[in-house]
Amino acid sequence: MNNKTTYTKITAKIILITLIFTLIGAFMYGEYMKKNAISNLAHVDAKKTSMLVFESLYSAMQKGWNKEDLKEIIIRLNRVDPTMKVDVYRTETVSEIFGAIERDKQAIGKNEDIQKAMKGEEILNISNSNFIKYYYPVVAKQDCLRCHTNAKESDVLGIIDVSYPVNNLKVSLDEMINFFIIFIVLFSLMIFLAIFVELNQYIIKPIKNFSNVIQSITKSHDMKKRVEVEDNIEEIDSIKDVFNTMLDSIEHQFYYDGLTGLENRRRLTEKLEEKKNSFLMIINIDSFQEINDLYGNEAGDAILKDFAGFLKENMFGSNALYRLHSDEFSYLCDKGMDIEEFKIFASMLSEKISHKNFKIDGNNEVSLSATFGISYGYETLLENADIALKIAKKNKKDFLVYDETMHMAKEYEKNFEWTKRLKKAIEDDRIVPLFQPIVDCKTQEIIKYEALIRMVDANGAYIAPIHFLELAKKNKLYHQLTKIMIEKTFEKFQHLPYSVSINLSVEDILNKDVNKFIMDKLKESSIGEKIVFEIIESEGIENFDQVLEFINSVKKYSVRIAIDDFGTGYSNFDYLMKLKVDYIKIDGSMIKGVDTDNNSQMITKTIVNFAKNMGIKTIAEFVHSKNVFTKVQELEVDFSQGYYFGEPTDNIT
Repeated sequence: MNNKTTYTKITAKIILITLIFTLIGAFMYGEYMKKNAISNLAHVDAKKTSMLVFESLYSAMQKGWNKEDLKEIIIRLNRVDPTMKVDVYRTETVSEIFGAIERDKQAIGKNEDIQKAMKGEEILNISNSNFIKYYYPVVAKQDCLRCHTNAKESDVLGIIDVSYPVNNLKVSLDEMINFFIIFIVLFSLMIFLAIFVELNQYIIKPIKNFSNVIQSITKSHDMKKRVEVEDNIEEIDSIKDVFNTMLDSIEHQFYYDGLTGLENRRRLTEKLEEKKNSFLMIINIDSFQEINDLYGNEAGDAILKDFAGFLKENMFGSNALYRLHSDEFSYLCDKGMDIEEFKIFASMLSEKISHKNFKIDGNNEVSLSATFGISYGYETLLENADIALKIAKKNKKDFLVYDETMHMAKEYEKNFEWTKRLKKAIEDDRIVPLFQPIVDCKTQEIIKYEALIRMVDANGAYIAPIHFLELAKKNKLYHQLTKIMIEKTFEKFQHLPYSVSINLSVEDILNKDVNKFIMDKLKESSIGEKIVFEIIESEGIENFDQVLEFINSVKKYSVRIAIDDFGTGYSNFDYLMKLKVDYIKIDGSMIKGVDTDNNSQMITKTIVNFAKNMGIKTIAEFVHSKNVFTKVQELEVDFSQGYYFGEPTDNIT
């Protein structure tokens, strides 16, 4: 931006402009005051002088003055001040008795101001603010009529003409003081207004605009945005440049690979969100980890940089090349070609890679091969290309183009593999319960546990049910898992002093085989008073009567009933009243943020109050911190369960 300014210049400008305007204002106001003072003071001063002249003449008149006396008096008065001139003109009324003076007639005939004064009007004439001329009409009073018998009261008998320069005026000290006070106030106001306008224009507005732009960039999380502020302030412009340079650096780190300088996976993901009709090729270097192990990481980095340079030279556009991670690159192409042409390009690229030697250092080279996964179209290009790459590697192909059968095969392969693992785990007795403690909120003592299903893999690690439970339902293994959990949990707690909760779905309850198994175990074990069945069902209870019949049956063995994840799915107050439950487990999605979320607190409190009125105990799930537990206590929940008190374990003492 041209013609930049600085805050130093702005400050100087404010002071200079304000001073100029104030001085102009003061000068104009002074001129006005001068003219006004001259007019007012001249009138007062001239009138006083004229009255003094009149009183002098009147004194002489009482002693019997004549025309010569009048002339002598005027001459003597004019000697008092050389700069002041006094003259007297008589009217015809006076001339009739005391005789006419030719000079008076000539003066009256030529001077309009004297003519006006003859009619009784006081005339003040200021010439160029330098010289004052005042005509004072002498009006007849009662005393005057003794000599001027032909006149009547209020007639004008003559005119006193007083003239003197302006510098003879005496200026009022009060007016001078008032003038300077007004000047100071005016100057202060001008300074304030100038500073306010300039600061608002050049400081407040630019900084506010700058702040708004930064907030916009922060909220949008768009690393490509830059600060653009329309101003001509060098300091603001300097801050803008520094901030934009910082954003450039952050964007480069955010979107570019530090080793090869190529754009990264994040940039590719954003590019794919535009959903243009494109080809996407993922290029994976074969057995690169072995090369890294053989030559070392520094050599591996050198090979990757050389490989990236090679790809740049052989692509239609270097900007379309990305590094996804360690040994994997991608190429996004939206050039006008069909799939057959792109296959030819992929084949040529694969051949070039196999014939190229890539540098490790100045003396050593290594040959590479690569496998490509290709997808094309508008959507899910990255996922589809990745599937094609994995299948190409598995089948030892140079490249494969994605089609829908690959996705179905991938899902089928995944499900088939997990089904095999699950069946094998059942055969090898590797389906086990782990137990998470449930504590009394008042005493913080463990009063019972919840049994949670796990699968043990070949290495002895526990696998969470999210990986196999839904698959078990599809493969009709789910009820078998339920029976294993009941069998092992009953056996575990046969001689322990705690109660234990076991999850049951409505599907379990309605299954005759599982239902009979539960009843048989309750009869055999005689530990019904330790058992709590937690009913889990997110879709609702359609066969309500059968579920209620099951609850009534198990309660004969002193079994208690809990509703799991209350607050979601089917769980509502109507079911609670009909099912005669003993516990409500408040859904973990509300509990995990209950220490900060007012809505969660309000809902939890409502559930707790309802449960207390119904004589039902409440259990809070997902209590993961002290703050959450403190809030749960404040809300008067009865029991708590979560990682704050302990993870699921098979070791109970």
